[in-house]
Order: sequence, then C-alpha cells, then structure tokens
Amino acid sequence: MYTTDQDTQPPAAAGQPWAKGTRSPQESIFLEGPRSRGSELLRGVRIFIEFISGFRRMHFLGPCVTVFGSARFGDGHPYYTLARQVGARISELGFTVLTGGGPGVMEAANRGAKDAGGFSVGCNIELPQEQQPNPYLDRFIEFRYFFIRKVMLVKYSYGFIIMPGGFGTLDEMFEALTLIQTGKIKGFPVILMGTAYWQPLVQFIRQTMVQAKTISPSDGNLLFLTDSPDEAMAYLQAHAVNAFGLRRRQGQRPRWWLGEIGAKGTYTPQREPSAPETADGKVV
Repeated sequence: MYTTDQDTQPPAAAGQPWAKGTRSPQESIFLEGPRSRGSELLRGVRIFIEFISGFRRMHFLGPCVTVFGSARFGDGHPYYTLARQVGARISELGFTVLTGGGPGVMEAANRGAKDAGGFSVGCNIELPQEQQPNPYLDRFIEFRYFFIRKVMLVKYSYGFIIMPGGFGTLDEMFEALTLIQTGKIKGFPVILMGTAYWQPLVQFIRQTMVQAKTISPSDGNLLFLTDSPDEAMAYLQAHAVNAFGLRRRQGQRPRWWLGEIGAKGTYTPQREPSAPETADGKVV
C-alpha cells in the first residue's frame, strides 16, 4: 500500500519562474491525491466558503464582459494598447470590465475601463509575480483555487474577449467554448482580438478539427476573429446586448448584512423586468 506524507509540500516546478514562491499551497495540496477523510471534509468546506464569498462579492457588479490575455505584455506593446482600447469600449457599451486582475493585457483592459469612467473588476489568483493586482481596479477579489476563479470569470459575463496569451489564456478560452458547445451556458460571444496571433489556431479549429470530425462544422463559428475594436463592439452589441434583450438601468442595491457589495451608482445593461430567467440563471 502506498501512503503520502501529508506534511511534505511539493517543490516548485524546475525551470518555471512563475511556479516559484507560490503564496498559497492549498490548490497543490488539494490536487495531490486522496487524503484523510477529515482533511477532505475541511477542504470541501473551505472551497464552499470561497464560492459563497465570491458570489456575495460579485452578485451586484452588473453584467460583465471578461477580457482574457497574457500578463507578459507591458505598457507600449501593441497588444497592451489594443486591450486598453477594448476595455474603454466595453465600458462605453455599458458593461463592467472583468479580468484576472493581473498585469499585462489584464491591466490594460482595466486601465481602459478607468479611462472611460467605467467600472473595473479583477479576480486574482494567489500566484507570485505574474498575478499581482494591477492599480486600475475598482474591485479586487482574490481566490486560492483556479477552478473557483474560472467559474466567477464565466458566471458573471455576457461575453468573452480573448487577447493574445499563453496556456492560461487558452485554458480560459477553451473552457468558455466547451461550456457553450455543450449547452452549459448560452451562446455568448467569444471574440479573438489579434488576427496574426490567433489565425493559425482558428485555422486548426475550423479545418483540421472539423475534417477530423472531432468537432462539428458549426463549432468553428463560435469564434469571431478581428483586429478592430469597432468590429468587436458591433459583434458584442449584436450577440450580447441585442441577443439577450439587455438595456441600461440602475442595478439592484446590495444588502450589507448579507455581505453583498455592489457597484454603487453605476448603470449597466440589464434585462427587461418582464424577461424570463434563462436556463443558466444570467438574469440580473
């Protein structure tokens, strides 16, 4: 029989600068394998509490558009500049800008929202260096677990804008696409910004995967590829605002005694009062 030493922490991945000095070992411990019954129960309670905390802190943000992208593009990089423009345009359209809260593309989108006088939120993950919160956030929410953070970035969003990025960006993009493809969430718009960067991947999806019959031809149409913020916003208007009957109005007021925090005084797109709730519960 094999046993594990529950007091031994796994070393950081060799040669991976972003894996060093992780502030919280909780997720790595959780994913190591089975532990004692009591430990698993306490872990489940901790995960439940983190979910509830996220729900309470994000419930009144208003409908969001999530911007995914690399943390490694600094101010002055063309993708940083593009993300900043996109963040401003999302705010002008009336949505809350939601990102992972870190630097790079995430910072640029939050900065663009700030430029336009919009509301900007970051869902950060407890990681070193790469995921320090950027200074352009109106609301900063930190999570121990990647999977909880991904739920929050999807749950409160009516659209996803994917800027150039690495493994994390691809993970988030394909998570959204899988949920749409399987009907777990509605057909919210997924917009890829940066034609030169994404074209090889889009070609692989629409040709190689379709020809191999690993996806349906219609699945390739879940992605909209562009370099133009104008085209991206027009697509968002058609496939989020118009498709879901959203309109601008004053949001609900949070109840402090329930631990709820709202985006006070902001106007965001919301459903008509008579609109029925969707299967995924995205009525605000």
